Amino acid sequence: MKKFDIAIIGGGILGTTISYWISNLYNSNVCVIDKESNVAKHTSGRNTGVVHAPFYLDPEKKKIFAKSAHISHELWKTLAKDTMSPWSEVGTIEVALNEAQHKTLEKYHKWGIQNGVSENNLSLHNSNELKCIEKNLKCHSGLLCKSDVSTDYSRLTQEIQKISIQNSTKFLFKKNVKSFLTNDDVIQINFTDNSSIECNYLINCSGGNSLDVAKQFDLFESYSDLHFRGEYWIADNNYADIVKTNIYSVARHPEFPFLDPHWIKRADGTTEIGPNAVPVPTPETYDGFVTDIQSTISKLGDILTGGAKKLLLNPDFLSLIAHEFRSSISKDAMVQRVMNFIPSLKPDYFTKKGTAGIRTPVISPEGKFIPDVLEREGHNSFHIVNYNSPGATGAPAFSALVVQKLQNKGILKDPNPQKNSLWDFNSIIEQI
Repeated sequence: MKKFDIAIIGGGILGTTISYWISNLYNSNVCVIDKESNVAKHTSGRNTGVVHAPFYLDPEKKKIFAKSAHISHELWKTLAKDTMSPWSEVGTIEVALNEAQHKTLEKYHKWGIQNGVSENNLSLHNSNELKCIEKNLKCHSGLLCKSDVSTDYSRLTQEIQKISIQNSTKFLFKKNVKSFLTNDDVIQINFTDNSSIECNYLINCSGGNSLDVAKQFDLFESYSDLHFRGEYWIADNNYADIVKTNIYSVARHPEFPFLDPHWIKRADGTTEIGPNAVPVPTPETYDGFVTDIQSTISKLGDILTGGAKKLLLNPDFLSLIAHEFRSSISKDAMVQRVMNFIPSLKPDYFTKKGTAGIRTPVISPEGKFIPDVLEREGHNSFHIVNYNSPGATGAPAFSALVVQKLQNKGILKDPNPQKNSLWDFNSIIEQI
């Protein structure tokens, strides 16, 4: 049976960047395990592709995520330049539709400066000033962030994978984890194809499946999660440049992990509107309603017994869910939401669905959405759960911080000089 020093569960952007750092600093025998045929096949490759400036993150409550996003902007830019990957500085305008939302933008402006965003790149504007920037935009006010970028995170993850492989990381694809067998020193990982490997230490960063993996190590047993599909529509080419900047709107219900609609300029030149937030049974239900009945039944059982049951008794939540379903069933309902700030749009301008993505927020035993990433140690293992947006933006710096935590715990000892000089580990840690 093949044995590794460290096995990383999850070949998304976080697992791949963690493998990069470990393989760059150590001569350990490392593998990354994923059930798909390549890296970044799920959330990491199915997001909007925006490299976010952290102006909307509370510098106290979201300090690590904010710093990770700010530091990682230049790290991604360096990688994109070196690999000729897409990097389009389209900028973002977050719009307010009323005075109450404008107060939120004033708060975001202060947060952005505190989080390191340059004052030259972040500015508040009234509706008349915004008309000079985007003539088809209608709103009360807006916060312009010039430094937001559109990229292709799937491509960037693949480029990091190449470097990690050069550093001797093994990527084990089409390996679906079935179970774990632990003893004092070794974890045996069993796959659905009846093969197995062993490792001395396991890192779980498997995205929408991370809570289920952690529970196999007797962690987060009273927590649950829900999967929400975000759907998009693509603007026909004749209408793709009605607005040339990313447009976000202030969240009306920040206590829930629902994104109010965006107008997104993608790195490939297309424009999309969305998302909604439709509950689905699995982290891979990208279309339709049910793709795996066994997973659906299992998830329903979790809903009826876990914290999600309490959430489903919340009338505000149920009302929002009904609203989100309407925008899934009806394209007109989706377009109407965006017409609140781009009124010249028409449903006929959108004839093709975009790339759907799924986010999986974790729910506390009390029935509340957990706002932050959760990290726990298990038996010879480290688990990262609830790693959500802007996780892709901050992954290079956040993954370096994970490696530092493993160093501080004595799991990783005595690093070597870096093998690759693309990103500097010590510089990142000093900034965080």
